[in-house]
Amino acid sequence: MYNEPIFLEPVLQERIWGGNKLSTEFGYQTPYEHTGEAWVISAHPNGPSKIKNGPLEGNTLQDAWEKHGKLFNRAGAASESYPLLVKILDANENLSVQVHPDDSYAQEKEGVPYGKTECWYVLDAEEGAELILGHHAKNRKELQKAMENGEWDSLLKRVPVTAGDFVYVPSGTIHAIGAGIVILETQQSSDITYRVYDYNRTDVNGNPRDLHLKQAAEVTNIPHEAPKEEIVQETIEDLTIRKLVEEAYFTVYHWDLRGNAILERKGDFLQVSVIKGKAEIVIDNKTFPLEKGVHFVIPNTMKDFSLQGNAEMIVSHT
Repeated sequence: MYNEPIFLEPVLQERIWGGNKLSTEFGYQTPYEHTGEAWVISAHPNGPSKIKNGPLEGNTLQDAWEKHGKLFNRAGAASESYPLLVKILDANENLSVQVHPDDSYAQEKEGVPYGKTECWYVLDAEEGAELILGHHAKNRKELQKAMENGEWDSLLKRVPVTAGDFVYVPSGTIHAIGAGIVILETQQSSDITYRVYDYNRTDVNGNPRDLHLKQAAEVTNIPHEAPKEEIVQETIEDLTIRKLVEEAYFTVYHWDLRGNAILERKGDFLQVSVIKGKAEIVIDNKTFPLEKGVHFVIPNTMKDFSLQGNAEMIVSHT
């Protein structure tokens, strides 16, 4: 059906902490004053991406997954869900401090297939920007006491970041993206968030936003252990590939193209986000232009392809 990339239209999401960089930096038509997220490769029911080309143009990625499994080498039951979700987040203000459950908790308590393990590639960070990543509690009782008493400064671990940093965030990790940071997030296809602290902000109606301290205390990893990251690098012609993480749910790479490279698809399908520069992808003598802000899936039906140009991409697969 497809011997070409499946290009996708981002789904823009309003967030209280969002800004305007999804418009100014990526050229997206942002419908909200506070546009915080672009779901750029998504088959999640809360924001499925629309296909922009080929025989399934106008359908969603969710439609393609459910009805055309060969595109993803998918032979499982109809109840299976597309496993991954890629977003770009513009944190004009601090995001709430939050934590996500693992698969078993999400299935048992929320009735959804996936918990949420995620990872972040920092696209931009203002001077002095920082993340919250982890906590100092030694046991669950200590964690609950600190959360109930609002002892956030002593509880939470803060980490400075700059553009180009990579952060792996397993389920059960208390975390928050700080103001002035733009990230590309690769995650399990889940929209479950347990909010721990929200800086006493209110919603558009002046009401405090809900917190989920009980669930957060149940799912948080104690003690916090920073995951060990081992970045592996290889070069294929004029393409430098850095493997940022490889774990149970996804493998994520940074591709730096400075010329030409002929590649063979890895995994059942590849997700690709262009984060800098311009390039072209060529398959069967057909050329497709690529530039910053373009996102696509290389389906299972597309085996070999070539790239040419000068661009950086974040690439992932299951």
